[in-house]
Amino acid sequence: MLKKVITLLVVGFGVYYLLTAPAGAADAVSNAAGAVIDAFSQVGVFVNELVA
Repeated sequence: MLKKVITLLVVGFGVYYLLTAPAGAADAVSNAAGAVIDAFSQVGVFVNELVA
């Protein structure tokens, strides 16, 4: 029950943020996507160094 309430609050805040500050929300998503891509790139470097 508590987990469901927290999830609804987080989703509600995300929707509110998206509607009130779309440019900021777009920057946040872009930065998060960049961080994920960088993380996968670093994993690739790590595996490459293990094999070499």
